[in-house]
Amino acid sequence: MRGFWAALSLLILSGIAVAEAQTFPSRPLTLIVPFPPGGSTDTAARIMGERMRTTLGQSVVIENVGGAGGSIGVGRVARAAPDGHTFDIGQWDTHVGSIIYKLDYDLEKDFEPIALISNNPQLMVAKKDLPANTLGELVAWMKDNPGKINFVNQNAAAHVTGVLFEKLTKQKVQFIPYRGAGPAMTDLVSGTVDLLVVQGAVALPQIRAGKIKALANLSAARSASMPDIPTSDESGIAGLYMSGWFGFWAPKGTPKDVIAKLNAATTEALADPAIQKRFSELGLDVAPRAQQTPEGLTAFQKAEIEKWWPIIKSAGIGAQAQ
Repeated sequence: MRGFWAALSLLILSGIAVAEAQTFPSRPLTLIVPFPPGGSTDTAARIMGERMRTTLGQSVVIENVGGAGGSIGVGRVARAAPDGHTFDIGQWDTHVGSIIYKLDYDLEKDFEPIALISNNPQLMVAKKDLPANTLGELVAWMKDNPGKINFVNQNAAAHVTGVLFEKLTKQKVQFIPYRGAGPAMTDLVSGTVDLLVVQGAVALPQIRAGKIKALANLSAARSASMPDIPTSDESGIAGLYMSGWFGFWAPKGTPKDVIAKLNAATTEALADPAIQKRFSELGLDVAPRAQQTPEGLTAFQKAEIEKWWPIIKSAGIGAQAQ
């Protein structure tokens, strides 16, 4: 008799879960942006959220939860109800580089991937009067002028890129900590600092205005949104790669049917020419269709973790360095 009631309870709970998935979403969704308003992550989230509203039939409310390199906002998603109504827009700093913090969640086990949204080329840019126009020229100048180049360290991604730069070139840089790309860009324009690794969307306006110069796109291939900027391979340092990206994650245990609906709304948005145009204007490349799947994002994040975690750990990079 006890087995009968247990089986009946499981059947009822299963029926409730199926019903919830079928009626999803039943109320407005919350898209957590783990950074303050105004940055490229926030902008991309708002563009996607507005378009996804059409498919989902519910509004997507943006909630900015900044702090600790984005790990506070991501932690909120990890602890949210796994019903699909709360999800986050994550990136390298939040879903790979955040191991520099003491996290109370597991980056690989506590989330359900929804889709990779975009690849966001990172640029190495320099102050206008730096006596080098390519990475190759930069390395040659550094050999003749040891200890004179400073490198902005505004987040974990920038720091590990600097470490990789040192490893590949056998040259040392002076790391200068900053709390964000905004202040760092201001000082780069003024000539206070020498080098900055930053998302193309942040740097392009200053590059186009002639206030700073781009040394390289730190991607394996040129970007469709900024095709005139050479890759690091072309510019003189083979293998100096750091490509940012955006993806959507939901809490662990979110039903597969719900994930499928969120994924469908995401891919439909990314296929919209208007969205593609806005992304291009921001210096973002829409992710390949094969990576716009939960499985695609899982494989992508796994590859990023396998590449970068050993570098972070061997370099001893921690939150105190930020």
